[in-house]
Amino acid sequence: MNRMIRIAVLVFASVVLSNANAQDYPNKPIKVLVGYAPGGAVDLVARTLGQSLSSSLGQPFVVENKPGAGTNIAVKQLIDSPPDGYTLMVAANALAANMSLYKPQPFDIDKDITPIAMIGRVPVVIAAPADSKYQKLADLIKAAKANPDYITYGTPGNGATPHMAMKFFEQAAGISLKHVPYKGGSPAITDVIGGQLDLVAVNMLEVAPQVKSGKLKIIAVMSAKRSPLFPEAPTIAESGFPGFEASVWYSLIAPARTPASIVKTLHAHVEKALQSKEMVERLSSVGGEVSPGTTAQFTAYLNSERKRYEKLVREANIQPD
Repeated sequence: MNRMIRIAVLVFASVVLSNANAQDYPNKPIKVLVGYAPGGAVDLVARTLGQSLSSSLGQPFVVENKPGAGTNIAVKQLIDSPPDGYTLMVAANALAANMSLYKPQPFDIDKDITPIAMIGRVPVVIAAPADSKYQKLADLIKAAKANPDYITYGTPGNGATPHMAMKFFEQAAGISLKHVPYKGGSPAITDVIGGQLDLVAVNMLEVAPQVKSGKLKIIAVMSAKRSPLFPEAPTIAESGFPGFEASVWYSLIAPARTPASIVKTLHAHVEKALQSKEMVERLSSVGGEVSPGTTAQFTAYLNSERKRYEKLVREANIQPD
């Protein structure tokens, strides 16, 4: 009985201490993990958000890049961290896809993750050389149906978000293209400009300079609506596939069992940041948009994305690099 009393006292003391820390939150610097190398879209979004949160919460938000294993290294560090709000992560689509892509399953978002907020979206685009014979999506689909697995497209790698987006498109259009995986988007872009590939699928941030310089043409964007960065580029949804959407999305997450009061505080300040000129301009500069909403809405979206990717990985037999 004495042992049970001691355990109960320890549990009570832990809860009291956790609540006290949550009420005092934040009182020290906060680490923000990013599962990608510096300079990419996720890193830029994380640093812009961190600056805004630092200003509104009065503590430094320090971005720590942990690339590798399709972001699983960063996720592992996150879920092994104390659930005290001082280790967070800016995550993208891989968070929803990797549970199905990797064996054994690297984590469970229902058990290991506390969703906080959606941040924004950036379109995946299909681009071709400016003088390509595929000037419209209809041209591409017609040619692909006449010659299955003949038209080549490059992506940043097997299982990367643009690869998954193209698989969604192939399923919707009833076509089969030949995927050529690269180690990142830049070499794929170089090869499509050089004529070694017919197409490239990457996020809009990576391809924007080449489109602006006239080297590439966007055949279609995969977001639900046209991008303000290239408003002349049609969406797949308006090109005969209503409801089609396959964007890169960014979110803020924490370890499981993070106190609800901390989640509420962080969500409120993220929402405030998404109304700022800096965040709106940052997402707009890469062709995207901020995506405000409740934590419950983000949680539901994350679960729907997980199921969507699980079905795609199974049906298309996608294997990660």
